[in-house]
Formats: sequence, structure tokens, C-alpha cells
Amino acid sequence: MAENLRKRSFWTWGFTADEPSLADRQEAAKRIARRTGVEVTPPPVPDLADIDIRAPRLKVPSALQGWVGTDSEERLLHTYGGHSLELLAALRGRFENPPDAVAHPASEEELERTLAWADEQGHVVVPYGGGTTVVWGVNAPEGADTVVTVDLDRLNRVLELDPVSRAARVQAGILGPDLEDALRPEGLTLRHFPQSFPWSTVGGWVATRSGGHYATNHTHIDDFVESVRMLTPRGWWESRRLPGSGAGPSPDRMVIGSEGVLGIISECWLRLQKRPTFRATAGIAFASWAEGAEAVRQIVQAKLWPANLRLLDPVEARQSAGVEDSSALLIVGFESADATQDANIRAAVAIARSAGGRIDDEAIRIDDGKGRATGRGGAVGAWRNAFIGVNAGLTNGLGLLSDTFETAITWDRFAEFDGAVRDAMGDALSRTLGSGTSLSCRFTHVYPDGPAPYYSFSGPAALGGEFEQWSALKAAASEAVIAAGGTITHHHAVGRMHRPGYDRQRPDLFAEAYLAAKRTVDPKGLMNPGVLFDP
Repeated sequence: MAENLRKRSFWTWGFTADEPSLADRQEAAKRIARRTGVEVTPPPVPDLADIDIRAPRLKVPSALQGWVGTDSEERLLHTYGGHSLELLAALRGRFENPPDAVAHPASEEELERTLAWADEQGHVVVPYGGGTTVVWGVNAPEGADTVVTVDLDRLNRVLELDPVSRAARVQAGILGPDLEDALRPEGLTLRHFPQSFPWSTVGGWVATRSGGHYATNHTHIDDFVESVRMLTPRGWWESRRLPGSGAGPSPDRMVIGSEGVLGIISECWLRLQKRPTFRATAGIAFASWAEGAEAVRQIVQAKLWPANLRLLDPVEARQSAGVEDSSALLIVGFESADATQDANIRAAVAIARSAGGRIDDEAIRIDDGKGRATGRGGAVGAWRNAFIGVNAGLTNGLGLLSDTFETAITWDRFAEFDGAVRDAMGDALSRTLGSGTSLSCRFTHVYPDGPAPYYSFSGPAALGGEFEQWSALKAAASEAVIAAGGTITHHHAVGRMHRPGYDRQRPDLFAEAYLAAKRTVDPKGLMNPGVLFDP
């Protein structure tokens, strides 16, 4: 695959082509003003050429200058990840802590030479994929003397395809759409679609334990990884490619979710599947959130393994799917490359109805391989469009503070957990943002032993005070989740943002053991310090 020439946006997710127009932002400002009562003029987008940043604090050797540079624009483009407050800082022209150099190695040899130079000189190394992290995972660590960001965008090819075993050897810098385009002619797919799919990379998915398309069964990238190849300051770490193994702790499991603290993932073997042609979808209404949750529990424990099993509470259903009668909405979807999904969808609907769900038979959409759209119309289609149409730059700086947090909890504790989180966040929103706030929840993924609730909140923001307000709300959310027994993150990774909660969640001896492994492969502690561990 040719070198990726799409230019990354510095103030919203994706590329410059994905940036909302001034007219889009002006219309968004009007909508927000109707909600908050405060009119805000969209701030102008600064020209990168007009932004002053500190000079690089290192000198790149001439032998590396073919792919390592200190260009100001490159350093600005790699200063932040994708959290809305980072993008707001970029929109306001604030780049206080850029990396000192950015490397774009086009081969493993160039990657080796880059890491050897950084290790020899004591430069901190930050691996960079698509830059969509929302947990401060790719920022230059505060206090670091010199920082080199290593962007894998030129290592972006499918190197090998095994159609018999249905697997592919893929370089870490390939973007989601490019991977699918390469697999499509072979009738294959990875079928891993995180919300950041258009702009994120395979290496980023593996490094952060990305959650993807499937709401049940194959929920995380873990389920697709067959082996991983990673460069550490001490050398190469590569696991044997196997369908499964009982030979001790898995070396892949140490890499998946390591967030760049051990090394730089260069490639991996991924398990593939045939592209689905049979589909079935249903949108089922419930009088209450509790009834919907019970239906989800029964369906997932029946092990029908729907690809989509997402429950939206009444607020989420109204805002994202246009449901106006205060119902919760359950979206169920099945897919297969080989068999009709008629029986599966009807079995799921029967379970949902027994738990209080409402749906007419005519509203069950089934495609027996003829290309009939099954998830495009009505409330289901409205939710789908809202989900894939997220654009972080549209409302930034317009007087509305919005964010999300996700977790997971077992079914026996869910009702109490959900109540505690909603109470804590409702109180925090009232104290921090006043009136006009919103709090909603949906299930993004579900397991036989529990759901993964995803909470969204918003409210009127004080211009210039967004970070302080957000910090208070994030602290309240994290405390509520950890205190009630949930995980600090289900699929957004730890980064630097979730470190306090992660420190409380993980066993102390595990932290010591993992840190010992880090010291073995990264003796100087140069790999992404502050993520997972203290610098």
C-alpha cells in the first residue's frame, strides 16, 4: 500500500477533510444557545504556521533525517490525542508541550535505528498510531527532557495473507478502512470497528485493547490477535503464531493493552472471517431501563451471540434515536457469512418480549443474503447515524461541555452500581454545571456475567473554564465507578487520564511484576512514561 498522504486534522478527529465547516459550527452554536441561553461565536481555526512553539531540545543525526524531523507543523500535529479538551486547546492555539521530534520510519530497520538512537541519547519515546486516544495516551510526558514521537503511518501494509487459516500479517500503522479495503477482494474481513475506525490503526487497537463492532463474543481486539511482533529497547519480542496455546502465560497478553510502555508494535497476525451476507435487525422498546437490562441479560446468557446488543436508556434513546415516548430501546443485530439469521433474531425477540419488550413482527428486518438493508430506517437507523457521525470538533468551544466514561460490572451488582453512578454524577453535574445538564447511558458490549455501561454527560460550560469543570466531573465519575466496584475503563484504555483509578483497581503485586518486566525490556524507562506506571 502506498504511503498515507491524508493530512491529519489538528483540531478534530480524523483528517482535514473531516473538519466541520464554519457554517456547520455556526449552526451548532445556535442549537447550543437555544439549550444554554448563551450565544457563542465559533472561534476561528488558527493557522498552524502562525502558532509559536518552543524550539526542539535535541538534534537529529544526519543519518536519521530522512525520516526523523523537527518540523514545527509535524510536532504540532503530534502534540495531542483525540480528547475533546485536547482538541479545544489546539483550536485555541495552545501547544505548550509538543514533542521535540517526530519519526516516520518506513521499515523495521529505520524503526530499529530510531529506537537505538533514542535509547542511547536518553530521549523519551512515544509510539503514535492514529492519534484518536481520549485518555492522554500519546502526549509528551510532563517533565521529560526530550521526547521523540514515533508515528507508524508508513508501516501500513498487509504483508501476508493465509486464506486457509483465515489470517493476515499486518503492519501496525495501517488504518482501519485501508485494512478492510485490502481484505475485501479476498472476501475476508477483520470485522473490528471501534468508533474511531476511520482514523485509527491496527497497532493502536492492539496497544490499547480496543473494543470493536461486536457487542458480544468477539468484543475486543484481543479476540483477533494470533501473534504480535514488537520492538523494545532490548530487542525484538515476537510470539509464535498459533491458534491457541496452554504453554504458560501468553506473551501476547503482555503486549495487548501495554500502551507503548514496553515497546513499539510493528506488526501482528490477525484472525479473519468471511464477509457477512446474512443479517437480521430489530429495535425493541421497553417501558423501563430495568426491563431492557433484564432482557439483555437473558439474551446474552442464552449464548445466541448477536453482533449488536445495545441497550439505550430513555434519555439516550430520545437524543440519539428519536424515541419520544420515554421508552428504553434495545437494538439487536445478527450477521453471518454462511447461514440465515432468521431463527436467531426471532429467538432473541421472543426472549425480549418475555421480559416486557415491544416490537411488531413487521419491524423485524431480515436479509437472507439478497442485500436488503436491515439497520438503516427508523430508530435503529437514527441511532446508527448518530453513532458513526461523531465529530469532536463540531461543538468544541461553543459553550457546551460533553464527555463520556465507560466501565463494566457483573449483573448481580448492576442495578445498585448504576444507581450509585447516576446519583454521584447527577450531583456532580448540578454542582459543577448548574441546570440544563444531561446524563444518559447505553450498553456498548455485554457478557454472560455482566454489561459494559457507557455513560454520556453534558451541560453548559464556562468559556475558558472548561478544563476545571471537566476535571471535577471526571474525578466524580472515576470515584463513583471505582467505589462501586466497576472497572476504570472497558475499552478506552488507561493512558495518563485513568492512572489514579487504575492504580486502585490493579493488584499491587501485579503492578510490581509488570513493572519488573518493563525494567527488563526498557531499562532506562524511556517508553511512554506515565502511562500505566509512574515515569
